[in-house]
Amino acid sequence: MSERPPPADEDDWLLDDSQDENPEILAETQKPWKLLIVDDEKDVHTATCLALRDVRYKGQSITFLSAFSGEEGLEVVKAHDDIALIMLDVVMESDDAGLQLARRIREELANSLTRIVLRTGQPGHAPEQDVILHYDINDYKTKTELTTQKLFTTTIASLRAYENLVSLEKNRQGLAKILESASDLYEIHSLREFASGVLRQVSALLDIAPDGILCIRNGSEPGSSLPEILAASGAYEHLAEVGNLAGEPKLAALFEQVFREKIRTFQHPYDMLYIPARNNHEFAVHFMPQQPLDAVECDLLDVFCQRISAAYDNLYLYQQLRSAQAATVVALADLAEFRDTDTGEHVLRVQKLTDAIVQEMRIRNHYPDLISREFMDRIGMASILHDIGKVATPDHILLKPGKLDPDERTIMELHASIGEQILAKSAKLVEGISYLSLGSEIAGGHHEHFDGTGYPLQLKGQSIPLSARIVQVVDVFDALLSKRPYKMPWSLEDTMHYIKGRAGSQFDPLVVDALVHLVDENRLPVKFS
Repeated sequence: MSERPPPADEDDWLLDDSQDENPEILAETQKPWKLLIVDDEKDVHTATCLALRDVRYKGQSITFLSAFSGEEGLEVVKAHDDIALIMLDVVMESDDAGLQLARRIREELANSLTRIVLRTGQPGHAPEQDVILHYDINDYKTKTELTTQKLFTTTIASLRAYENLVSLEKNRQGLAKILESASDLYEIHSLREFASGVLRQVSALLDIAPDGILCIRNGSEPGSSLPEILAASGAYEHLAEVGNLAGEPKLAALFEQVFREKIRTFQHPYDMLYIPARNNHEFAVHFMPQQPLDAVECDLLDVFCQRISAAYDNLYLYQQLRSAQAATVVALADLAEFRDTDTGEHVLRVQKLTDAIVQEMRIRNHYPDLISREFMDRIGMASILHDIGKVATPDHILLKPGKLDPDERTIMELHASIGEQILAKSAKLVEGISYLSLGSEIAGGHHEHFDGTGYPLQLKGQSIPLSARIVQVVDVFDALLSKRPYKMPWSLEDTMHYIKGRAGSQFDPLVVDALVHLVDENRLPVKFS
């Protein structure tokens, strides 16, 4: 077998679509193609390597792997999942060793990408027609017909086929990852969590280290200061605390270029994506792949950016909806407070204390099936509606500085069921958990007692909604510590003694447990004078 490469004018057409614009750069950064020679004749290995040693395809050279039996070949394939081409002999340790290896590669290893060229010096042992029909191989050659020229042709054709199959598989896997990542991002309701999720998904899509930065800018203010860093990971994690790129002038210039030109840029290793979004906001994402991106990866990133833009639009609309709901809740709370100025700050403290207690209960794994992300996001705001029913309470009772008589107390207690009814009617207009649905539960149940002696329905234990059980503790805790027209504030010690003493009777013990830990560890979110 000749050592000379094939004449340039005979087979150069095979390489017409493989010439890159910068082959020298690619040669330094891209991995070579792996070609495995499986043959029990050492001279065949030597001749094949000599014939193909100077061959390059898409700027990449060829690395040769060798095995001298079917079993040895299987071990090499197991160790290298990126072998592009196998030159496989048929007769080795047995008459069909090569055929069995081809079958195990396809079936046992589920490898459908590697191209397998069967070459044999004894075609009688493996008739071509039978082999092509019953074994998943890609070409069949006798060793006598594999001249240097034909070997070159077969190799380039196989590498091209392998490259196309890998591209298709990368597309398939990439699109699957994009669909999965988009679904995950649609579940995120925080902008910074969204940004961190984008960086994770870029890393997973390209199978690269999680070294990245995501910045946001308001497109309506192009002359504003440096873009804001929403998320940074890996080697850039320290920038998350800084919040801007003042200490990274080159990166700052590249981000500015992307925002100005509103287009992605791949200047390896400084690759960046541009993602337009709603409300004049725009994102730029920097990441660092180990080698220049290929066409498939660039196309996948374009699709990914479109999905990210749609996911952000979903997040924006979700936040707008929540803001509208929150504004409604605040308006309702203001309506209830308008006639009772002494409790104006009370509802704000109740909101902060409720959020703190539910966070503590989540940490302590209290009621994990009930304390969902949605529940945690909404209960604090919903808690400010706990006394909305007092809009129906007459002034002479609501504002009475002294103790209420039995008839007055009966009227006062109506505020729980009235509040529940007012909010329940509105909550029906909103699907799922909302501020209004939780507010309805809280308004109706925050005067029920854990032992069933409360009002208005004498509910007991866990038949009282968890939201109401939490706000009941918070409401009493704040009321005892605060000055009211009919009482002076209690001390924290006396207040906690009162609440602890009623755990299991008036209050849910697990809610009391969370409050006790917040007090003991001095982690209350509000101050009492």
